[in-house]
Amino acid sequence: MTQAAQIVTVGDLVDDIVVWLDGGLRSGTDTEVDIYRRRGGSAANVAAFAARDGCSTRFVGQVGDDPRGHALIAELARDGVDTRVVTNGRTGTIVALVDGDAERSMLTDRGASTQLTTIDGAVLDSATILHIPAYSLAVDPLATATIEIIGEALDRSVAVTVNASSVTLLEEFGVAEFRSLVHTLRPAVFFCNRDEAMTLGLGRRGPIPGARTTVITAGPRPTVAVAADGRSISVPVESVPVVLDTTGAGDAFCAGFLAATCRAQPLRSAIESGHRLAGLVVAEPGATLVDEAESTL
Repeated sequence: MTQAAQIVTVGDLVDDIVVWLDGGLRSGTDTEVDIYRRRGGSAANVAAFAARDGCSTRFVGQVGDDPRGHALIAELARDGVDTRVVTNGRTGTIVALVDGDAERSMLTDRGASTQLTTIDGAVLDSATILHIPAYSLAVDPLATATIEIIGEALDRSVAVTVNASSVTLLEEFGVAEFRSLVHTLRPAVFFCNRDEAMTLGLGRRGPIPGARTTVITAGPRPTVAVAADGRSISVPVESVPVVLDTTGAGDAFCAGFLAATCRAQPLRSAIESGHRLAGLVVAEPGATLVDEAESTL
């Protein structure tokens, strides 16, 4: 039986190696660190977090035909996600270096994730939202397959949402080219953080042309949502008791926002839902919610 899915995500499912650094790396010798292994990938994270927030979800992507890839698929399925995953090639790995301020830097090898060539339109059956990290728009053949499924989603009146993903990605893609692509895709919601907004020339309150709503997060500072006509709201972030690791916080925000949207909650409530999930993730290593912290692959 085909599982229903309100939210469909397309993109990466990878092995995350999270390294907590108390200080800097010592060149040419040992550095004592804490290391955690987690399931990662922006699209997979959003699907898993939204599922745990009570929304039916489906993940579409590719991993390697190897033990790690099969384990990642099984873990995602255990989290309640309907998985539509091709197994071929080599599973990707991302090393996240987390400093004493909880900020993370990524060393990225996406492996098989970028090699997905086709997406069956049936993945959109029962969907109300198709969520796309910009990572899925940057490298072919995944990018071409993703744009094709976005076109089918728009034809079916499935709302498309896009997350800017990374300043480096935007710079390498080309800011003008990325803005033009977003305008073409006409997302219902475009997510970005403050640094990504600045890179895209949006300032702190500028909508990106083509999106109905642009949502700009700024860590502990208020999140701003701007409509295409320039109307905006600012939603404060409640204080979080512990911030240890920001890995996955943006994905958790998107998941909470989208799950609330599926429950027909208003914009402000959707933002608050995103804040709540992101606040749980930053208290644990990697893209992990507090109550699943003991679960490792």
